[in-house]
Amino acid sequence: MSKRDYYEVLGVQKNASGDELKKSYRRLAMKYHPDRNPDNPEAESSFKEAKEAYEILKNAQKRAAYDQFGHAGIEGTMGGGGGGFGGSGFGDMGDIFESVFGGRSSGGAQGQRAFRGSDLRYDLTLSLEEVVSGTEVKIRIPAQIDCKKCHGSGAKPGTRPKTCQQCGGQGQVRMTQGFFSVQQTCPVCKGEGKIIVDRCPTCRGAGRIQEQKTLSVKVPAGVDNGDRIRLSGEGEAGVKGGPSGDLYVQIRVRAHPIFSREDNHLFCEVPISIVTAAIGGELEAPTLNGRIMLKIPAETQTGKQFRIRGKGVKPVRGGATGDLHCRVVVETPVNLTARQKELLRELDDSMHESKKRHSPKENSWINRLKKFFED
Repeated sequence: MSKRDYYEVLGVQKNASGDELKKSYRRLAMKYHPDRNPDNPEAESSFKEAKEAYEILKNAQKRAAYDQFGHAGIEGTMGGGGGGFGGSGFGDMGDIFESVFGGRSSGGAQGQRAFRGSDLRYDLTLSLEEVVSGTEVKIRIPAQIDCKKCHGSGAKPGTRPKTCQQCGGQGQVRMTQGFFSVQQTCPVCKGEGKIIVDRCPTCRGAGRIQEQKTLSVKVPAGVDNGDRIRLSGEGEAGVKGGPSGDLYVQIRVRAHPIFSREDNHLFCEVPISIVTAAIGGELEAPTLNGRIMLKIPAETQTGKQFRIRGKGVKPVRGGATGDLHCRVVVETPVNLTARQKELLRELDDSMHESKKRHSPKENSWINRLKKFFED
């Protein structure tokens, strides 16, 4: 059966550079590698075909011979030596196998590599007062920590893990079939390079145990809903002596009965009587730091906002403190007595003659309504 053109196999032009060849081969190797396609002979065949094409074209002399004479020009060069599939030729694939499997195909036991522990997340719910002024809280979290009995080795105290005889401590074994050779994870030690004969009774050979730990979290003033605080090294313990992960504390702010927050500003609604709205007056308004007197001018309408500077939130990253915005709402009186109703009618009658002056918005609306119906 005739072989396909090597450039066609890699999907590149005949003038492709070495980097283009390598990039194309990397993509095909990751796609068709047997470890990613178990029991798939077609994928294995495609992988071998791509490997053969790359081995020829990456070599300047072999590529020149192939370009001039085709497959006949490189016959006899595929069995071994410098350009074959075994030996040093396979070592050139180290970076490609690192992309596929997360580690290099050679150069030490995979089991000796340290792995960083996982990051953790904790949702911390606080009040508006706490996030505005800052606070310090204690939290308890479950986490994987190094087993104190075996110090993370997984072996019973007084014993040590033994080197795997199958792979010689490398964590990988080389499988050869004809001219094709590939490294695979050792089936005996599962890539660890060592075998624990006597497991630690506390962690059962895992090297880590789960415990509850108490941490102190300093919440800076000004944080907002959704902000995160990172506690370095407070995540899960690393594997094989690797560094611990981090703990991310996610801030959640409870709804406040009076205030709402937008960026660094606070907002609240203040109900006032119709008398105060009409003739003016003073009333107490709330802030997060206490009460203040708010002066209401005469003829204040519903929806008017009063800004109190500097009574909002100080930004966590610095800058000017926000403001407090008080929105007044004129409240209609309820549960009136007969005498009170009578007084309101007298007031309404007294203003009827000069309604344009006392209720300009109402009068303007009535005029627009009349014009609408007339049109």
